[in-house]
Amino acid sequence: MATRPTRIAFPIKILKLFKSKHSFLHLFIFMIGLPIGFICSFYLQSFSATIQISISKVLHSSSLPSIPPLITSTLPPPQHANALISPSQPYADTLISPQEDTTLSLPPSSQPPAAPPALSPSSLLSPSMKEKMPMMHNMSDDDLVKRVMEVSTMMSSMINNAAAPYNKVAFMFLTPGPLPLSPLWELFFKGHEGLFSIYVHPHPSYNDTIPEDSVFYGTRITSQPVYWGDISMVDAERRLLANALLDPSNQRFVLLSDSCIPLFNFTTTYNYLVNSNLSYISSFDDKRKSGRGRYNPQMSPNITIQDWRKGSQWFEANRDLALAIVVERKYYSLFKEYCHPPCYNDEHYLPTLVNILYGKLNSNRTISYVDWSIAGPHPRKFVGRDITEELLNSIRFGSTECVYNDNTTPMCVLFARKFAPGTLNLLLTFAPLLFGAN
Repeated sequence: MATRPTRIAFPIKILKLFKSKHSFLHLFIFMIGLPIGFICSFYLQSFSATIQISISKVLHSSSLPSIPPLITSTLPPPQHANALISPSQPYADTLISPQEDTTLSLPPSSQPPAAPPALSPSSLLSPSMKEKMPMMHNMSDDDLVKRVMEVSTMMSSMINNAAAPYNKVAFMFLTPGPLPLSPLWELFFKGHEGLFSIYVHPHPSYNDTIPEDSVFYGTRITSQPVYWGDISMVDAERRLLANALLDPSNQRFVLLSDSCIPLFNFTTTYNYLVNSNLSYISSFDDKRKSGRGRYNPQMSPNITIQDWRKGSQWFEANRDLALAIVVERKYYSLFKEYCHPPCYNDEHYLPTLVNILYGKLNSNRTISYVDWSIAGPHPRKFVGRDITEELLNSIRFGSTECVYNDNTTPMCVLFARKFAPGTLNLLLTFAPLLFGAN
């Protein structure tokens, strides 16, 4: 209420001013002063704004750094911390071959950053180690063992026993010459490249001609003459192992002959070996003349009659045991000096060595079938008229149960011998039975 009289009083004072005797002079001054006031007010507002802007510029230039314009980064998103090394996973009970493998495709927005490939043992070797060792070389057996030790030392120091992204099985053929059953083996290996290696030890005088498209092309190693029952047989086995050990991806090692055949497809055989906790070297105490009767007391005290073992020459070993066999010298020297016919090195050296030093690594059984039902120094040889479905199935599943990874199983053998060259065509006929969907 107090503001209303104030608003009325201001016009009344103006009217009284115009009615005075100096009204004309006052009006003249008012008319001149009014535009001057508007002009001064406008310039004062502009001057104030200019002063504020200048002060702001001075303050910012003296106390704050200049801010660059925003730049959009073109760098890729960071990798996950745990994607630096992708460790390999153990193989499942059923192997998926490269042809069967499928990959689920995700939308681009939901795909994680791609991780670098897993590091394999061979990728960690020095350039000189990574170079593929030619199968045929001029190294002596001693030099070959030294090279194996170099590779093994390098692997141990650089990968610290890390698992390889895949494990290969080394198939080692000890033969006097050709491999007459190779077409059957070709079917066995077909489609599984990268999961196996092949090494062939023939007599050095044997001249072979292998087609370049064969899995056996370029698999011959530098060899020495081998004589039945002699220490040269053990030398050949160790030579095959040493050559196979030069490939760090080889984790299982199978010794086979030219008369051996596979009893199951590659997938079944591969899984059986790479998933096994033990090696397969036949080793048993034979108290007969053909067993303990071959023991030479001069081997004592390093090898006693209680240590003495007998077993099949055809074995399978994991990498640790294979390396131990190759570098072993003490017991090898004793056998070389004191085991002569009727002591046969190939039937006693490995079974005795494993019994003394590596019993916990071994199953004490073989996975290669032979028929000793006939008397004599050699097992039965199968010929064409013997090859039937009943025979093959009896070999595959007819044996008594055995132990595999602490469980009993009727599947105790993966290979069989001795099959004559003349059985090839019939064996190829039964390949669908043996291999199924390989």
